[in-house]
Amino acid sequence: MTNLDNLKEMKLLDPSGMMENVLNFPDMVETGIQLGKDALIPASYKKIKKVLFTGLGGSAIGGDILKNLLGDNSPVSISVNRNYSVPAWVDKDTLVFAASHSGNTEETISAFKDALSKKAKVIVVTSGGTLKKLAEGHKLPVVVVPGGKPPRASLPYLFFPVLLIMDKLGFTKIKTSELDELSEILRKLKKAYSPEVKAETNPAKQLASKLFAKPVIVFGAADLTDAVATRWKCQLAENSKVFTFTCTIPEMNHNEIVSWELLKKVLRKFAVLFLQDGNELPQIKKRFKLTKQVIGKKANWVGEVNSVGESMLIRTFSLIYLGDFTSVYLALLYNEDPTAIKIIEDFKNALSK
Repeated sequence: MTNLDNLKEMKLLDPSGMMENVLNFPDMVETGIQLGKDALIPASYKKIKKVLFTGLGGSAIGGDILKNLLGDNSPVSISVNRNYSVPAWVDKDTLVFAASHSGNTEETISAFKDALSKKAKVIVVTSGGTLKKLAEGHKLPVVVVPGGKPPRASLPYLFFPVLLIMDKLGFTKIKTSELDELSEILRKLKKAYSPEVKAETNPAKQLASKLFAKPVIVFGAADLTDAVATRWKCQLAENSKVFTFTCTIPEMNHNEIVSWELLKKVLRKFAVLFLQDGNELPQIKKRFKLTKQVIGKKANWVGEVNSVGESMLIRTFSLIYLGDFTSVYLALLYNEDPTAIKIIEDFKNALSK
């Protein structure tokens, strides 16, 4: 097991620099915001009634976050698609964001073509590849983001341009002060979670140690932190190589909670983490409390982390940033390269044959 205070040892286990990507997150946020501000969008794109975000993996999570953030405050409905085709309701009144960091994700390319066949208005977010060529061939708006990083490390590039475009189109209202505060808080969290900060005072290192040698369940609240829980699951899976589940309150209380009745020896191995936003409805807060009481008696470890900041955007990304740091530290505890995803690469190769 790696000593998380041994910087030299950690660097050797991270040859591709996933920790460096996490440390650069605040800078990437600012770049993503600027890309969104600079994006040129046809005036006709304002005349839409529905929004669909299509993508896979690290390129798709931005859609889930967008849906949570805008929620009931958006004048248009927002849906997320992870498939080779788009829903039947997509039409000329639908704005489709097709996001693929590489530009070569086969499902997203297929969904892009399907959206065009349905006369949807399409915006592509990519670093290049086939998707960029197709969009340029059809003279569609393309936000070209920096490449060279794994999609999961490029969330700020893939999310913030979309958020700022939605703001340009009048579907949300983002204040400059909110973006400035986001940048300030992320930089403060970076200092608190950085490798140079010893484990005894580093919340991310401490949390990674609590999760070590256990499968993980991450809890979120519906339409508030469930997208963040999904982000944690994906980061723990790809970076840490840890089997991770997500559960959503209140839905979990109507079915999955019963699964804690049996297999007590198996359940005793689990670490359970609750993502606390602070702005949950009173009944949701009560459900979180009662759920912890039920599971706390049966899991190996139960804990919680709390968001920081005033706006939902800032609170959301404060939790995401902690999750990113924690997933890299956990990978290093397992002596694993946090960037390597050999099983996915082998699967894609087999699929292409």
